[in-house]
Amino acid sequence: MEAVPARARGYVAAVAVLALLCLLPLPAIRTPWWALGLLCALYTACEYAVRRRFGSTFHPVLLAGAFLLPPPAAALVPLAAALLCPVEHRPALLRRVWRAARPALAVWGAAEVHWTLGGRDAVVASDFPYALLPAGAAVLAFCLILTVLDGGILAMGVGAPPTPFGQWGRVPLRRAWRGLLSRSLAPVAVHGLAGLMMAVLWRSPYGPVAALLVLLPMWVSWWIFAQYHRERAAHQATIRALVQAVDIKDGYTRGHSERVGQASVLIARELGMDDDRVEVLRFAGILHDVGKLGVPTRLLRKEGPLTPEERRIIELHPEYGHEMVRGISFLGEARAAILHHHERLDGSGYPYGLIGTQIPECARVVAVADAFDAMTSTRSYRRARPVETAVAELERCAGTQFDPRMVAALIRVLGRQGWHPTVTADEPAHKAASRDRVAGTGTPR
Repeated sequence: MEAVPARARGYVAAVAVLALLCLLPLPAIRTPWWALGLLCALYTACEYAVRRRFGSTFHPVLLAGAFLLPPPAAALVPLAAALLCPVEHRPALLRRVWRAARPALAVWGAAEVHWTLGGRDAVVASDFPYALLPAGAAVLAFCLILTVLDGGILAMGVGAPPTPFGQWGRVPLRRAWRGLLSRSLAPVAVHGLAGLMMAVLWRSPYGPVAALLVLLPMWVSWWIFAQYHRERAAHQATIRALVQAVDIKDGYTRGHSERVGQASVLIARELGMDDDRVEVLRFAGILHDVGKLGVPTRLLRKEGPLTPEERRIIELHPEYGHEMVRGISFLGEARAAILHHHERLDGSGYPYGLIGTQIPECARVVAVADAFDAMTSTRSYRRARPVETAVAELERCAGTQFDPRMVAALIRVLGRQGWHPTVTADEPAHKAASRDRVAGTGTPR
């Protein structure tokens, strides 16, 4: 096993020291030890169950501690879970230290903000909606601290939060914190609301037993969320299996499919499509050439010119692909993109010779992404064309082969963030050349 980088060990040690400093005022404050012990036990039980079943973390009890306890006491709530819950991978000690220090700092910060804004009095008095203001600020502080810590561990060269040390390779500083806050804010806000309800019921005449009832609907929602992610993982596995099968049969698509999916996403987002359609376009780009599984390998690898009959067989691959994915319901309109991505606006494309808006919008997106990547990818027989050259070719063919709106969207997004295509795996030049020639995925003409 590869050792954890020394810089990462130092980073975890520094975070642990900061967490210990948060506990220094503890002897000088009045702490309801029975409440702290009950919250520690409850958080440990929830963390054990959630990690074992869902592989994730459960924040409502932590945030309830931030709303109920003084900040130094709240920082102790995750300690028992870090010590008692099983650690799946080595180094176990470093993982336990991180699991204790990371949430301790976050819940301490949330408690400090909550108490500073008078949240404790609002919870005791069940003063709504005023109680929502300090609670919301505390949740934001909780998310910000987790974001800072998780971005730091990524920058130090270990895996993705909240369970680090899973992947290796240092993330550049400019990317380490990208997207962490936006991804965590919504789910943690829901957990914060549940934690606030726990705290209010805890302080009510009904006591801690009533507060526990909040966890039941949270557990159900967590289970539904986990089921969604399992289903999504199954979808991804299905797509990976199909793409790998095509890669084995036709080496040209190795890396090409993923890049077409990326370019399709860029175009879809630039056009303002919603997230669901963007995801569908990603699937469409990745799977657009899956129909090559139905084409005889000898034709894909033929060195000489194709006969008219062989070309007609090659041009059946969009229909083969559509038949292969017809029963995969989650692909949605991606199936139409797979079928029609070789159609042209002037009607000279295949398989059906559709014209203009008869071609589904998603297919028009994938057609531009496909041709763009074919021109800007390095092959063993030629270097990649510059992006400017590819853009000029797309503009030249806009209105005849490609939808001008899709071309313009790609050009705008390239102007803002550029394009960095992955180099395709090496293969014999004559094979790659025959792919571009027979499959229609080379320079648009």
